[in-house]
Amino acid sequence: MKNILLIIALTSLLLSISASNASLTITTFIDDYLSIKYGKEFNEYVFISIKRQKLFHIKNQSIAAEYAISSAKKGVGQEMYSEKTPEGLHIVKEKIGDQLPIGAILRERVFNGQISTIYLDSTDIYDDDVTTRIIWLGGMEEGINKGGNVDTYKRYIYIHGTPEEGLIGQPASHGCIRMLNTDIIALYNSIDLNTPVLILNY
Repeated sequence: MKNILLIIALTSLLLSISASNASLTITTFIDDYLSIKYGKEFNEYVFISIKRQKLFHIKNQSIAAEYAISSAKKGVGQEMYSEKTPEGLHIVKEKIGDQLPIGAILRERVFNGQISTIYLDSTDIYDDDVTTRIIWLGGMEEGINKGGNVDTYKRYIYIHGTPEEGLIGQPASHGCIRMLNTDIIALYNSIDLNTPVLILNY
């Protein structure tokens, strides 16, 4: 019933935008979505738009920063080993990589002493290297992205840097959210643990 009410409310919002040609910002839409679906307001959060391949850091209903990202090449999905990006509400569970140099390779979340070559063209290397910083996400919705075989945290879904910077802006990852290495540092430094992260195929 709650999902039906959510769909009706959001459909009405979108129709009102079309009918009036009003230019509501993305923050207005997402704020309404969060309020309707989760029943509370969020003063600060990260919104990841899979459709637009964008990440928005939102504070007090304004976009504080906007970054290009790369989500999963196989699309959206919640299940373990699917190599898909999970949707829904998450939080920042862990942050790893303080003070590491740009391009630092993290294997199993540990800096191995190596610095990756950064590719600015369409190079797609064999290894799915995680570089520079890790923002490790945990799901907040039981049965959707938390628990069982749909648990985002146990799937090791991160926001992280990548050596394949030339592929940013298009789906290319194995499930995580990739960012430019300078961008992941900026985001990492600007958000805290437990910051909400909403991922939608919108």
